[in-house]
Amino acid sequence: MRTVLRIIRYLRPYRKNLTLASASMFLFVVFNMTTVVLIIPFINVLFDRTPPQVRPIPPLSLDTFKEWALTGMNNLLASVEPVTALQVLCVFIVLSFLFKNLFHYLQSYFMAPAEHGIIRDLRQELFDHLTRLSLGYFSEERKGVLMSRIVNDVKVVNDSAIAVINSMFRDPPQILTYTVILLLIDWKLTLLVFVLLPLTGMFLAKVAEKLRRESWRLQSAMADLTSLLDETLSSMRIIKAFRTEEHESRRFRAYNERYFRTTVDIMRRSEMTAPITEVTSVLVVVLILWLLGDAVLKGTGGMSSGVFVAYIFSMLQMMQPLKFFGQMINHLGQGLAGAQRVFSVLDIPPKIVDAPDAVALHGFRERIEFRDVHFQYDTGDEILSGVSLEIRAGQAVAIVGPSGVGKTTLVDLVPRFYDVTAGAILIDGVDVRRVRLDSLRALMGIVTQETFLFNTTIRENIAYGTPGATDEQVEAAARAANAHTFILETPRGYDTVIGDRGVKLSGGQRQRLAIARAVLRNPPILILDEATSSLDTESEILVQEAIERLMEGRTSIVIAHRLSTVQRADLIFVLDGGVIKERGTHEELMRNGSGLYRRLYDLQFLL
Repeated sequence: MRTVLRIIRYLRPYRKNLTLASASMFLFVVFNMTTVVLIIPFINVLFDRTPPQVRPIPPLSLDTFKEWALTGMNNLLASVEPVTALQVLCVFIVLSFLFKNLFHYLQSYFMAPAEHGIIRDLRQELFDHLTRLSLGYFSEERKGVLMSRIVNDVKVVNDSAIAVINSMFRDPPQILTYTVILLLIDWKLTLLVFVLLPLTGMFLAKVAEKLRRESWRLQSAMADLTSLLDETLSSMRIIKAFRTEEHESRRFRAYNERYFRTTVDIMRRSEMTAPITEVTSVLVVVLILWLLGDAVLKGTGGMSSGVFVAYIFSMLQMMQPLKFFGQMINHLGQGLAGAQRVFSVLDIPPKIVDAPDAVALHGFRERIEFRDVHFQYDTGDEILSGVSLEIRAGQAVAIVGPSGVGKTTLVDLVPRFYDVTAGAILIDGVDVRRVRLDSLRALMGIVTQETFLFNTTIRENIAYGTPGATDEQVEAAARAANAHTFILETPRGYDTVIGDRGVKLSGGQRQRLAIARAVLRNPPILILDEATSSLDTESEILVQEAIERLMEGRTSIVIAHRLSTVQRADLIFVLDGGVIKERGTHEELMRNGSGLYRRLYDLQFLL
């Protein structure tokens, strides 16, 4: 029930549209009923050879409503010639069908903004929530699963909600109205044949529960399939290099087969509801034909031809809304399963949020301080165990050490990509956990080894994160990053689209665009994480020149395996075993012949 109430919350902004759509659907039902009622006099005029005679109309009450309505209709026909009555009835039938279809269209017209608005709002809220979650969540959850939540699960929820709304305002009124008509015409027979309907309802409820469980499996299979597809397309170069196309094809075939089988199971179960409902309805109609037809043929029923046809027609007309109502139950089960998967993501609280008393930093003036910092990931051992260091404004500081000791983790704590487990990090004496995230990260420019570029133009990639940047500022940043020359050599210069993740550029070119992006942002604190480790010599020289130009006048934190890139640092911290083992300048650390820094240096340059 809680899930249903949460779905209803997304309907509230569209109350006006839903009200107008519901009113249109109600009028559609009214005129649909009118066509049924008009059958009675139409059949009587055509097939009853005895002209109708005016009869006294009984007083209106619940017991006499049927007789009152039929007598009034009889007297209306008796007051005009049969041909005239036929002409009037034809006009009314045409008008009834005209208004019936008009209001059916108006229902779709008013429902369209709500139908597509719900999926837009839910998808946007899910996307916005994902952008607020910490990086730790994305390291534990597969990207393809999240894509499936946003694309597939949201659509399932929307389709279910709209199907339920349409059915609730269309099918129950028709079923109720037809039931009233049938009861008025012959309540004993109607109660007799309706005994079969609860059995059908019990069957549909069991099918719906099964479909809800199967729908969860289906969306899980789709998430796995999407995740595998994303992984495969992202690693196509590796796949071809290691000749594993057949292996990947078999993996995809297995996931695809699982999705196929689950889809077939759901479709088979879902499609059972319509024929079961229809067969039950036909049995009811046949029973009516048998009992009423026998009474009409024997002349014991006291029912005119028009009333007989109206009863049969009403029962047949009720078959379709009954069938749709059964399908709505299926949609509800699938939608609840999809909603639970979507809400399971929305219910994950962001770990990195602004404190209630958070303050804004409007600049960086003095120092960054690590005080006895400890950190561990949710699923691992402690990475940092009591790190204490200080970085003064304007200093170029290097963090070095063996692979896997937590160098990147250490610098990720400064912009609060993660929060410390214990201890504190302070900027100008303020704990970063008490600083507003937007103002904290506005102080920093970050260039990593794995540069991510967007599938858009070079100009837009450089200006990313700096709204309002002029063309002159973009070009100046590109020149400072040694990127201007190669940009002019591309087909459309700064307007060249560089492909998914910058695939049309070399590694050195992508890195220089990332540096240009940081130059344009002009941050007081610069974080460089292995920015040159995977480049060839020529590219490394160009990138290193750009980095040195970028570091001028800024506080810089540099992580590097290549110790040649950190020799000019004002201060070098050697990290190992989760603690700072050594600190000093290059010359000071080299004088310690048994130190870790000296051993790393010798391994790179002397062996």
